[in-house]
Amino acid sequence: MSNPRPRVGMISLGCAKNLVDTEVMLGHLGAAGCDFVDDPGQADVIVVNTCGFIGPAREESIRTILEAAELKKSGSAKRLLVAGCMVQRYAAEMRESLPEVDAFIGLDELAQVTSAALGEGARANEMDSLAIAPTSLGPSTYLYNQEAPRRRSTPWWTAYVKIAEGCDHTCSFCPIPNFRGAFRSRPVADIVVEARNLAAAGAIELNLVAQDSSHYGRDRGASEVLPTLLAGLNGVDGIEWLRVHYLYPNTVSDALIDAMARLEKVVPYVDMPLQHAHPAMLKRMRRGGSGQGHLRLLAKFRAAMPAAALRTTLIVGFPGETEEEFAALLEFVQAARFDHLGAFTYSHEEGTTAYELADDVPEELKQERRERLMELQQSLVLDKLEERVGEEVEVLVEGEHPETELLLVGRLATQAPDVDGQVLINDGIADVGRMARVEITEVAGYDLVGRIVA
Repeated sequence: MSNPRPRVGMISLGCAKNLVDTEVMLGHLGAAGCDFVDDPGQADVIVVNTCGFIGPAREESIRTILEAAELKKSGSAKRLLVAGCMVQRYAAEMRESLPEVDAFIGLDELAQVTSAALGEGARANEMDSLAIAPTSLGPSTYLYNQEAPRRRSTPWWTAYVKIAEGCDHTCSFCPIPNFRGAFRSRPVADIVVEARNLAAAGAIELNLVAQDSSHYGRDRGASEVLPTLLAGLNGVDGIEWLRVHYLYPNTVSDALIDAMARLEKVVPYVDMPLQHAHPAMLKRMRRGGSGQGHLRLLAKFRAAMPAAALRTTLIVGFPGETEEEFAALLEFVQAARFDHLGAFTYSHEEGTTAYELADDVPEELKQERRERLMELQQSLVLDKLEERVGEEVEVLVEGEHPETELLLVGRLATQAPDVDGQVLINDGIADVGRMARVEITEVAGYDLVGRIVA
């Protein structure tokens, strides 16, 4: 390539776990001397890190790849690389249908992004790794550690830390174990070293992610390792907020609840995807439990952490979902009073056990149920937010509002980056990446509005 320091434009799709993979690839590229641009249209090399979880995510990935291919035709880009979950799951199909792509990079090949970007024999038709399976690369086995080069794409004050990879659950709707592989935990000491490095670089907030964070360490033969990890991270100087994402109800223990409540840097935030509440539906989903069991577990968290915000995700329109089962879900949400809730319509995914069932809930009904669920949630959240007017709270200030310089934007400890509401600050000045004392004055949708008081 004529430019000795190729300019790379990275596009990362999907979840925070995928974003960590993106940052590892950025680290490899940076170590090789590449420069980075925010606008892919100005790049010599475009890298798209795909999500392959469900149909809409794959459609977004393909659309993004084709848009990048157009930039390659009309702009400065000489190479287009595609990486991530979708490659791991559909390698051969993508190679066949996307000749515009110069190289495909699976989940176990993140370090190969450098040779692919520099054009060192990594053409799509020459990658031996894509020939090991007729349609996919199979389950991944890679697990990054603190020695992996990493270039963060998040603001300097916040970072994601992937504590484990893969999943051992057999949820009937989920294809993730097929391409992300079996659950595998990083050692506690390795994660603590990474946390110290992140704190030294300025991070004050760490968001711990895994497919099932409460399963952490069990693959290594120990049952209560997440509390040990949290205690270790709690002692890292410079870190002020620790947030745990993606707890699984069947692997949450009393010891974990106690640790989350006791350790002062662990924020009062419980992120536990529950998917449904009707016992028959949960059985078909291969998750077990019931709405009543969920409520008892949520009550344990609330008793130990009275200020905790509760987040969950739910699926509507799973095969066979009846009006009675959906009504039970609405009743459960009414009783649970979640602070944050995401709802998704069921996606019929090949390679899952649910794929053998008839996808018999019409798409229109799926969308209608999702709308009904979110309308209920919005009314519940509005009531909860209105109760906060007049409170003085600690807010992590994150900068100007993207639409107006007249507002600052920040988050409470009970608001995770990118997925929850925010605090809009319309009066006062504060340093970005620092904490400010804010009085809440009103509610705006899912957001709070306030003024700086100290």
